[in-house]
Amino acid sequence: MTPTRKRRLIATLVIIVGVGLAATVALRALKENMLFFVSPTDVKEQSLPAGKRFRLGGLVAPASVSRAEGGLAVQFVVTDGLASVDVIFDGILPDLFREGQGIIAIGELSPEGHFEAAEVLAKHDENYMPPEVADALEKAGHVDAGNGQ
Repeated sequence: MTPTRKRRLIATLVIIVGVGLAATVALRALKENMLFFVSPTDVKEQSLPAGKRFRLGGLVAPASVSRAEGGLAVQFVVTDGLASVDVIFDGILPDLFREGQGIIAIGELSPEGHFEAAEVLAKHDENYMPPEVADALEKAGHVDAGNGQ
C-alpha cells in the first residue's frame, strides 16, 4: 500500500468513526428528552417503573382538587373516564386549570404510586385538545371529546 493510499484510508476511517460517535451522542440525547403521552388507563394497565418521565393526560376529576394552605402544593386526580391517577404538583398552575378541564402533566410516578408532576399544561381554548387526549377520552366513552365537551 502506498503512503498516499494509507493516509486516505486513515482519514476515511477517522471520518467514519467521528460521524458514528456524533450520531450516537445525538440519538442518546434525543432518547433522554423524548416524552411519551400516557393516559390514566395506560398507567393502570402497564407496569411503568417509578422515576420514568412521561406525559400524563386526561381530565381533572370533579371535586378532586385540594390545595395546601400557605403553599403552592396542590393534589388532584386525572381521569380518562375508565381509570384515575392521583397527581401531586408543587408550583404555579396555569390560569385555565380547573375541574373538568383537559390537562397534560409532565413528571414521573413515585414509588408510592402517585404521579409527581414537574409541569402542568392546560388546553389553551375551548376547541383544542391534544389528539392523544381526545382519542383516550373517546375510547372511554366521552362524547365529542375533541370539542371540549
